[in-house]
Amino acid sequence: MTLTGHAYALGAGTIINAIATWKGVAFGIDLKTFADVDLSKNEKSICGTIEGIPDGDTTLIERAVELVLELFGMEIGGTVRTRSDVPLARGLKSSSAAANAAVLATLDAIGETMEPLEAVRLGVQAAKDAGVTITGAFDDACASFFGGIVVTDNRKMRLVKRVERETDVLIFAPEKKAFSAETDVSRSRLINPWVEIAYNLALNGEYEHAMTLNGFLYCGALGFNTGLLMSALQVGVKGVSLSGTGPAYAALVEKEKVDDLKIAWENSGISGNVIKTKINNKGAINVNVGGSR
Repeated sequence: MTLTGHAYALGAGTIINAIATWKGVAFGIDLKTFADVDLSKNEKSICGTIEGIPDGDTTLIERAVELVLELFGMEIGGTVRTRSDVPLARGLKSSSAAANAAVLATLDAIGETMEPLEAVRLGVQAAKDAGVTITGAFDDACASFFGGIVVTDNRKMRLVKRVERETDVLIFAPEKKAFSAETDVSRSRLINPWVEIAYNLALNGEYEHAMTLNGFLYCGALGFNTGLLMSALQVGVKGVSLSGTGPAYAALVEKEKVDDLKIAWENSGISGNVIKTKINNKGAINVNVGGSR
């Protein structure tokens, strides 16, 4: 007998990168990663595949499934497959989305449930075990799981608050990839006092101002071009940032400014794609049961 489960989780964008202070702010976007899990008592290990990336590293999604099975004392194996709308290694939380989707799909397959934050923490542990994160990316994982805008303390693994916003999002995704685990943490820690200021702005609901301050700080620390930030400000966008540790940039954009920013970024001279999406307030979904976890 084969146990089958399906789920998806969200990509996300950055308002405050948590590397400098262990405090983060992120928002779920309407780009999804899907996971399909098939389990059988005849299998003893988990084998993962990533659609479109035959040689992709599947350690994260395999570990996410293993942790769920270990938690419920199930000694079975099988396969986990993911496919995604989220560009990989661009700072758009593809790892958090994959971990959350794999956890939820496994729960669906075995007919079990978990408290939402515990499911998120399990995905964070999988990311740590797989070596794809520096801080544990609890902020990214919460945004991917719950949607909306989330404010977190990553050191304490605490969700400080969550709010919903109806806002268009534009993303500039350069062709070049950048992996979070390869980021120079020491340079990011140097900007700690100023990132703390940005975090406090976010706590007070000034998300766009916080986001833009974060963008200039981390572009400086990590050596990314600020031209895309400036072009966003020039067309009247108030919230724009490097997303995660880059190389993608994300902006919260009023409807009447979407076309202007799209044109500005497309004419930037930097090779990449402009993606139009929006904040997703619904969060991760277990496909078979049709409800949010």
